[in-house]
Amino acid sequence: MNANLNPVELTQELIRFNTVNPPGNEDQICEYLQKILESAGYECRKVEFAPRRTSLVAKIGSCSASKPSICFTGHVDVVPLGARPWRFEPFAGVIDDGKLYGRGSSDMKSGVAAFVVAAIQMAQEAKQGAGVSMIITAGEETGCEGAFHLAASKEIVDFLGPAGCFVVAEPTANEPLLGHKGAYWLRAKTEGVTAHGSMPERGENAFYKLAKAALTLEKFSFDTPPHQLMGQGTLNVGTAKSGLNINSVPDAAEMTLDIRTVAGQSHSHIYGCLCKALGPTVALETIIDIEGVFTPASDPWMEQVFEHCTKMNGVRPVEKTVSYFTDASALKSAIGNPPTVILGPGQPEMAHQTDEFCYVHKIEDATRLFANLISDWQKT
Repeated sequence: MNANLNPVELTQELIRFNTVNPPGNEDQICEYLQKILESAGYECRKVEFAPRRTSLVAKIGSCSASKPSICFTGHVDVVPLGARPWRFEPFAGVIDDGKLYGRGSSDMKSGVAAFVVAAIQMAQEAKQGAGVSMIITAGEETGCEGAFHLAASKEIVDFLGPAGCFVVAEPTANEPLLGHKGAYWLRAKTEGVTAHGSMPERGENAFYKLAKAALTLEKFSFDTPPHQLMGQGTLNVGTAKSGLNINSVPDAAEMTLDIRTVAGQSHSHIYGCLCKALGPTVALETIIDIEGVFTPASDPWMEQVFEHCTKMNGVRPVEKTVSYFTDASALKSAIGNPPTVILGPGQPEMAHQTDEFCYVHKIEDATRLFANLISDWQKT
């Protein structure tokens, strides 16, 4: 079966597993991939962070400090379908006019299928060399839960061994991305004293304190220089709530902050700056703390990636990054902080869209590209 494994057909099979998150239910798709990989000689481990929320790790070859592996990662959960009707059944994997339709076709089951097939094609070469490792995660779409759970497991980190380079197969239409911003989400809270709405002078309005804090944030600016590609970090107040009824003074209020950081920005430093700007009346709690990722194009391995992409696409890729975050934030430090590229066959503009699709030829191209990267790494 593995000798003739087709990445397009595997993508179709993966789409037919309904892994909409929530609830996810990634266990069956990981069991399916485990059987395929083990039959090709890969050693696998399943990791469950909640009932039916299973991630899969696999390796072959050295995967050691002296000969670190090339590592691939991708998630198998997908976002909900939305309210609009789909042209094709979203879990059928229909191919029409060179496009493979389905939820997860671009984001990012095509990427997972491409690196799984490439890894199987190169299994014997990798077995004799530095090796290949794979991290196939659950729960990425709701905050990288599966990846953070994996990274916190010493047993799994030791099993995988260090990586010398890292491919995150998110949808990029086979254009290499040098990195992405980090996400630092905070909850800001204020407290007051409740009173009857007809006698507000007897209370202390928590919402007024929150409103003043929000206006302060509107003028907040980061004190770190912009990144050469990512620009400056951003801050947005996403939600605010206060009070239980109209005729009472609210004694509690809170808002959520969505901060997107660039490479080189320290989240702890930002926290200190916000505490100083908002003062003691505002308490801050961390919701998500995901660092940004960046590898310069001058890195020797990244130069190889760019060379392969230039041959495949006929033009040298533009050096660029993206604002969304990936599992690389959770995994990169756990596997030794290798140079990291975001590179996959999916169409980035189709992620989370109705009638999501991926071009069939891009899945085939990505598989060849990943196989070449694996082969090159074994010779390094």
